[in-house]
Amino acid sequence: MRHTRAHTRNRRSHHALKGARLTVSKEEGTVRPRHRALLDGSQYRGRSVMDRVATRISRKQKANKARGVEEAPKKEVAETKEEKVSEQAEAPKEKKAPKAKK
Repeated sequence: MRHTRAHTRNRRSHHALKGARLTVSKEEGTVRPRHRALLDGSQYRGRSVMDRVATRISRKQKANKARGVEEAPKKEVAETKEEKVSEQAEAPKEKKAPKAKK
């Protein structure tokens, strides 16, 4: 069944992009998205977010220590693209064996 131009345009009227809802915080006067807890030391619903993050991390470390689990050492990340390229150039390339025909 054919849709008229009016029906098509009425349906598409809701497809427009809407701007982000931003709020100015009362304490610092910074602009932030609504209902989001930012990790920049700001507060959400009257509580400091960083206190909660620090508590969670310390609890996790304490639990791992009690279990005797050591954290795995973090891999070093190449700092620049040049280092990544030089590492790839130095690594020998492995050739794949041709597949056997059946």
